[in-house]
Amino acid sequence: MSNMESFYRVGEVSIQWLGQMGFLIETPTDRICIDYYASPDDARQTPPPIPVGELKDIDIFIGTHDHLDHIDHDAWKVWTKTNPGARFVFPAAHMDKVLADGVDVGKAVGLNDGESVRIGNTTIHAIAAAHEFLDRDPVTGFYPYLQYIIETGSVKIHHAGDTVRYEGMMPKIRSYRPIDVQILPINGRDAKRYLRNCIGNMTYQEAADLAGEVEPDVVIPGHWDMFADNSGDPDAFADYIEAKYDKKIRCIIPKIM
Repeated sequence: MSNMESFYRVGEVSIQWLGQMGFLIETPTDRICIDYYASPDDARQTPPPIPVGELKDIDIFIGTHDHLDHIDHDAWKVWTKTNPGARFVFPAAHMDKVLADGVDVGKAVGLNDGESVRIGNTTIHAIAAAHEFLDRDPVTGFYPYLQYIIETGSVKIHHAGDTVRYEGMMPKIRSYRPIDVQILPINGRDAKRYLRNCIGNMTYQEAADLAGEVEPDVVIPGHWDMFADNSGDPDAFADYIEAKYDKKIRCIIPKIM
């Protein structure tokens, strides 16, 4: 077990944790920000590491789904102005809401399961996610929750967004192996959270076993730090990885810079 004090580097790509499922990914040519919840909130246990107005020179903003801590609409309204060259990638189901943030239609990239887009030297592949449930609009066919394979140069990063495992998910992920870095939610789910409309994700054991099957070089747990009533135990996740998959997978518990 080791810590990511400020960032993890694989080849020429660096990955910095921004809390929850938020990450800043920097390549020699592209700066990518995914699922960054940057707005102040009294319920947060940790403040945003980069103030909204100070996040600049981003080429690609990515959101996995339309929950506040993944697509921060107040922040996106700012970033479309402070990062005028950026493209915004998100589930196509949320196109109207993203355009309402002020994102230019030519810079709004709505994806669905199985679709990909190349921006600069980065290719983003979308895979449906099951945020407790595998929802799909029967009319449009759109999935409201996505996970992504971010492919830049020779590096592949799997960001799972918010999901549980569902039938048919693994073949989709396997098709992109080998995966260099896998980022997984570990906060789990239970009846109390469900009854207050807080839908859940994989438990730390389920996330560890998913990593064990995918066999990335590195796995990073997310979605455990920000809210006291919807957290997880990264040490338990790391211990489970070490006990079952230590010889195959390195686990890094991220730290805010």
